[in-house]
Amino acid sequence: MSETDQTISHEELVELQKKFSEIKHSINNALAVMMALSEMSQRRPDYAEKLATTVLSKAPLIVSSLQEFTQALNEKAGVGPDTAR
Repeated sequence: MSETDQTISHEELVELQKKFSEIKHSINNALAVMMALSEMSQRRPDYAEKLATTVLSKAPLIVSSLQEFTQALNEKAGVGPDTAR
C-alpha cells in the first residue's frame, strides 16, 4: 500500500473527531457518576453496593467504546488487525 492510500480525508478526520468527542463525553459521564458514588459511599456505606454495580456495568462499556474507536481509527489509517496493537 502506498503512502497516498493511507491518507485520511478531511471528512474522515472530522468523522473521527466527532466519534472521539462522543466517546470522551460518554467516558467523562461514567467516571463522574463513579466518582460521585465513591464519595457518597465514604459517608454512607449503603452506596458501596450501588458503586460496585455501576462500575461493573460502566467499565465494560468504556472499554468497548475505546476498542470501537481504535478499530475505526485503524480502518481509516489502513492499519490491519495483525499490525495494530
